[in-house]
Amino acid sequence: MGWGDLGVFGEPSKETPNLDQMAAEGMLFLDFYTASPLCSPSRAALLTGRLPVRNGFYTTNGHARNAYTPQDIVGGIPDSELLLPELLKKAGYTNKIIGKWHLGHRPQFHPLRHGFDEWFGSPNCHFGPYDSRERPNIPVYRDWDMVGRYYEDFKIDLKTGEANLTQLYLQEALDFISKQQASQQPFFLYWAIDATHAPVYASKQFLGTSQRGLYGDAVREIDDSIGKILKHLQQLGISENTFVFFTSDNGAALISAPKQGGSNGPFLCGKQTTFEGGMREPAIAWWPGHIPAGGVSHQLGSVMDLFSTSLSLAGLQPPSDRQIDGIDLLPVMLQGKLTDRPIFYYRGNELMAVRAGLYKAHYWTWSNSWEEHNKVMGIDFCPGQSVAGVTTHTQEEHTYLPLLFHLGRDPGEKYPLSFASDEYQRAVEHISGLVQQHKASLVPGQPQLNVCDQAVMNWSPPGCEKLGKCLKAPESDPKKCSWPH
Repeated sequence: MGWGDLGVFGEPSKETPNLDQMAAEGMLFLDFYTASPLCSPSRAALLTGRLPVRNGFYTTNGHARNAYTPQDIVGGIPDSELLLPELLKKAGYTNKIIGKWHLGHRPQFHPLRHGFDEWFGSPNCHFGPYDSRERPNIPVYRDWDMVGRYYEDFKIDLKTGEANLTQLYLQEALDFISKQQASQQPFFLYWAIDATHAPVYASKQFLGTSQRGLYGDAVREIDDSIGKILKHLQQLGISENTFVFFTSDNGAALISAPKQGGSNGPFLCGKQTTFEGGMREPAIAWWPGHIPAGGVSHQLGSVMDLFSTSLSLAGLQPPSDRQIDGIDLLPVMLQGKLTDRPIFYYRGNELMAVRAGLYKAHYWTWSNSWEEHNKVMGIDFCPGQSVAGVTTHTQEEHTYLPLLFHLGRDPGEKYPLSFASDEYQRAVEHISGLVQQHKASLVPGQPQLNVCDQAVMNWSPPGCEKLGKCLKAPESDPKKCSWPH
């Protein structure tokens, strides 16, 4: 989902009444970022509180490449990483993930091995359908075992966009909350739905209801579900004892827009890029009786802060044996205090840009290659938004003279500041100091997204025997994964 997909951020059709209401009752973050411009690395960052370059969710197969966890990936979340649910367990929490995991699908990477007690959802994205010979359909799990596969047992109609997965995920959430409340059990629910990811889907009662087409139908269903979850907390009498945060893993995928992708509002480009449209996210915090209603914050926030903030809420300290990039947002939300901190925009193994205050310096620019852009399909991460010298189709280095933007006056990153101006000199000097400090203490993790092998696909996931759904894996043939952008 993109920054511009919510009514509260100015989406013209105003079709997110529940999220808009959540913002009115809580706090809206205007400057909230993901840790990577795509799915898997940002989820790894959310759950570890660490940049993907530290937790291993990146590739060194090419410079500044976006890598994720398709089903032929060999790697996943390393055992050495401490995930939020593992730590919350120490304070007696029961933890559930609903929806997309995306941190590796092989047995050692299973979410129940990394702190979650329950899971209903899938290890990979809902791409497909596949023919079970070249590649298998993606499994859906309940806890340790698969209970079916997408397109076979969990239908997604690619012609109409109909699928009832969001309704299944909603019911799972309501049941889990009820069960924990009944046993007075503190809980952490990670509700990771993916209906707005192409191929976009919505259930029957939402199809055709949005002015925005199928993508809007999916947004409306997610909005409706979140409204039901918040209402459920209120009806159970636990809303004042429950902290809820809504955000997204990356900007809207403009490559799929307008039918299968959303809006990044006034920002440049989208998913896969380190321009604002790829990494600035919608973000709402809700905690009635604690977070004052109607708050709007200019705090520079990150998905990694949800790690530190959640630990703080549970009365736990973050691990002291490793670098944690997230900060505790409680002082921001409860007392309106602002913390000065930079935002680092990584693409794969490269620090592309840094934001400090209202200034953003680009040390590298790249949208995607001319080859990809000019293909018959025309892969375009910035449709209709070409900015000369900024949205470059070759990787351009600006290390010695960074491109600098003032995001207050120019949120769309269209007007770089003059290199000769005093304003440029002052801002770049400050940001360069932050970069030096960051790089001096950076110890990159072992890259997890370098090797692919067709033999590790979801041929025979745990539980396939009971369902008669095991498939024969081909011979192992490990190769360097190809990451074109």
